Amino acid sequence: MAEQTVESPRPPGILRRVFGAVGLLRESSIGMVGAALVLFWVLAAILAPVLPLHNPLEPSLPLQPAMSPAPDGSTFWLGTDDRGRDILSRLIWGSQLVLFWASVATLVAYLVGMALGVMAGYLGGWWDEAISFLANVLLSFPIMVLYLVILTGLGPSSDLGRFLSDTFGFSPKVVSGIIIVAAVTFATAPQVARIVRGLVLDLKTRDYVAAAQVRGESAAYIMLVELLPNARGPLIVDACLRLGYVTITIALLGYLGLGLPPPDPDWGKMIAEAQPLGKFGTNAMIWPALAISSLILGLNLLADGLREISLRD
Repeated sequence: MAEQTVESPRPPGILRRVFGAVGLLRESSIGMVGAALVLFWVLAAILAPVLPLHNPLEPSLPLQPAMSPAPDGSTFWLGTDDRGRDILSRLIWGSQLVLFWASVATLVAYLVGMALGVMAGYLGGWWDEAISFLANVLLSFPIMVLYLVILTGLGPSSDLGRFLSDTFGFSPKVVSGIIIVAAVTFATAPQVARIVRGLVLDLKTRDYVAAAQVRGESAAYIMLVELLPNARGPLIVDACLRLGYVTITIALLGYLGLGLPPPDPDWGKMIAEAQPLGKFGTNAMIWPALAISSLILGLNLLADGLREISLRD
């Protein structure tokens, strides 16, 4: 009797794609360095609840240098701030807020920007004129002015903030996060729409779009199935860079006191709280600055690596 061969089970489709993406990224050393930096902060954010950390809100010994002993026998590896809170714990717990809200804001901005851009590029006519005019109006505002107007006018104490709190029971932190997402969307979606519009103007002349039109496919089908998937390469690279810009924005808003409300750790707010202390607050200020820089550097290197790989294809 012939011996039967048993095929090893193949990993699920999503895992094959992840492994394929990692294998492709190995072609770029710059991309691997960037991915390692980003992965470090992602794992830190995910593992924060199980890591042996001090309570990020609990005061202890103020202005302790790095490697100082804690009263409970442990160590303040990065020291403490002026209120005695452990800096390392606040950095790791703060990465949750930064990564979550930066990712959500970038995702929402991209969904809105892609929808507007693909309609402007494919439908043309008055759609293109109206969307391009709206994008030009929003882009004519200085970005920080736009942020200040939205965040001060639609904050937790505004009518919208009270509506979200009373109707949905959102906490002030969630309301502030939603307003930040809205502000980033207003500032970023027009830029994404311009990029998508330019890509679609080129792609809609391709043969596969003409074939779909001959088959009688709807405009929505062509935009969602034929155009956007074929524009994903440049958009993925831009999304990595855009996520870095949004991270800087959230840190800057926290520094200005317009970000997430206290007492939750926020990298920008940590720098603002340590700045008035002068040289005594240098240790408490340098670590969140390095955290922001390392995350943004990782995203930029990852984008460069993806661009480098795309140019080889």
